Amino acid sequence: MTSLSKLPDSIDATLAMLESAGYIGERSLATVLFLALKMGRPLFLEGEAGVGKTEIAKVLAASLGRKLIRLQCYEGLDIASAVYEWNYARQMMAIRLAEAGGTISGDSLKSDIFSDEYLIRRPLLQALEPDVNGAPVLLIDELDRTDEAFEAYLLEVLSDFQITIPEIGVIKAATPPIVILTSNRTREIHDALKRRCLYHWVDYPDAARERRILSVRAPHAPAQLSAELIAFVQRLRKEDLFKVPGVAEMLDWASALTELDAVALDPAQVNDTLGVLLKYQDDISKMQGGKAYEILEAAKTEAKLARFG
Repeated sequence: MTSLSKLPDSIDATLAMLESAGYIGERSLATVLFLALKMGRPLFLEGEAGVGKTEIAKVLAASLGRKLIRLQCYEGLDIASAVYEWNYARQMMAIRLAEAGGTISGDSLKSDIFSDEYLIRRPLLQALEPDVNGAPVLLIDELDRTDEAFEAYLLEVLSDFQITIPEIGVIKAATPPIVILTSNRTREIHDALKRRCLYHWVDYPDAARERRILSVRAPHAPAQLSAELIAFVQRLRKEDLFKVPGVAEMLDWASALTELDAVALDPAQVNDTLGVLLKYQDDISKMQGGKAYEILEAAKTEAKLARFG
C-alpha cells in the first residue's frame, strides 16, 4: 500500500497502485489518473452503470490511506444535503436559554448561533477540512442525476476549492481534496464543469482484461466456468438489450454460479440465473430459452478454443 501522503510518481506506479488493490485497469485510465493527481485537477469519469467508476475512487482512497468522502447524487439534491445546513434545533434552544436568562442581545446572539458550533457539515464542506492523513478523496457519484443548478454551484467548489457561507464567509481548503466525479450519462454534463476536469470514458473491459478481473475478484471460480462465463457475457453485451451487464453483474454471476457448485455453464442454470446478470424483465424474456442456448453454445466453443488453441 502507498504511504499516507505519497502520490504515485509515474503512470506505471499508478497502474501498479490500482492493481495492488485489486482494480484491473487500462493504461489509459492510469495515465489520466496520474495526471489528475499530479496536476491537482478533478477527474470526471463517464461510462455505463456497473463498469467500475465508483470503485476507482474507493481504491484510490484505500491505496493512498486517505479518507473517502462520498456525495451520492440524486434528483433534487440541494445545498442542505450536499454542503451544509444549520442545526436549527440547537439554535432555537440557544435562543430560548438566552431569553430565559435575560442575556439576549440581537447582534451578539446572531453571531453566536451562526457560528461553527451550530454548523452541520455535509460532504462537500467536509472535503475542504484538513486531515492528518492528507486531503481526502471526494467522490461525487452519479452527477448526472442532479440538475443544472447544482452543477452551477459546483463550479465554485471545483474552481477554487472554496465554499461561501453567507453567515460566516468563505471557507477554503488549505490542501484541495482529490476529486472524482462519475456519470452514467443519463444526461449531458455542462461544458463549464467538464472544463475544470480531466476526462476519461470507462468502457466495458475486453475479454482478456475481464478474465484478469475475474481471477482477482473471484479466484475460487473453476477455470472452465470462468472461461465460459466470460465468453458468454462478452457475447451478451453485443445483444440489443435495455441494459447490458456490467463488470459488477458479471462478478455477481460468477459468485452465484460458484455457490451453486457449477464447474461449467449449462442451459438450465443459465436460464435460472439470468436475473443475476440482467435487471429488466424484457431483457430476460428476450434471452431466455433458445437465444440464451445459442449464445451459450458459441461461448463454450470460444472458451474451448481459448483453452486449447
